[in-house]
Amino acid sequence: MKKLVLATVLVAFVTPALAADAFYVVQDVKTKKCTIVDKKPTTTTETTVVGDGTVYKTRTEAETGMKSVKVCTSN
Repeated sequence: MKKLVLATVLVAFVTPALAADAFYVVQDVKTKKCTIVDKKPTTTTETTVVGDGTVYKTRTEAETGMKSVKVCTSN
């Protein structure tokens, strides 16, 4: 019984971490501030994907990529 409970708890914590396997650099349309999100924006009225639309596998890669996007570094 303890093994089952432990396995359930582990799955509950590991699953969300695996779900975010795509990161995007986006820019707020109004403020022009760049941020990193783990879901691709579905509309362009509030945020827009910047750069060449690269999908990053880790947040660290996205942070590095954001530093190279001209519209993000000029703000």
